Amino acid sequence: MAESLKEKVIRAAVDYIAESGPDGLSFRQIAANAGVSHQAPYHHFGDRDAIFTEIAFIGFRTLSADLAAPVRRDEDPDPSIRLLERYVNFALANTGYFRVMFRSDLCKIGESPDLQKTADSAFDTLVGTVQTIVGVSASVDDIRVVATTMWSVAHGLATLLIDGPLESKIGTLSDRKKLIRAVGSQVLNGLTA
Repeated sequence: MAESLKEKVIRAAVDYIAESGPDGLSFRQIAANAGVSHQAPYHHFGDRDAIFTEIAFIGFRTLSADLAAPVRRDEDPDPSIRLLERYVNFALANTGYFRVMFRSDLCKIGESPDLQKTADSAFDTLVGTVQTIVGVSASVDDIRVVATTMWSVAHGLATLLIDGPLESKIGTLSDRKKLIRAVGSQVLNGLTA
């Protein structure tokens, strides 16, 4: 099936953001990268905010699906390590989306009910996994602390792998999966100690 104009525009924007970051994104650049007229992006998006909202919507929908997917044979059986691994893998495979989703200056979640619902769904998946990890007797505060810790570690690790100096500080990674799992195990040991 042929890619629609809207899909071409989104793909061009996401590819640009993955390569260069979101700050320099312009409709002219998107049009050039998509191979369409400079007015074509305006047929679907009135401004940069609208395209960032769509990118965030697609990103959160994809993240939610990735986090909630059935366990695969090649994944760690521990739900906390698996959650960390899925989050980081999502960020690495979807860098253009990831760089927009959590930037409040680009992604104005509160201004779009659909985006809010989709972002909440991804967070609810995280909280559901945390409830499984800490058990039914855990308080709401305990669940919030563990969810915040896991999200912070996953997001921080993903950001360091994508944009940060991680490999320049610790050396080239020969096995990214092994590092992610080791970090997950360290966090789990700290959370359950």
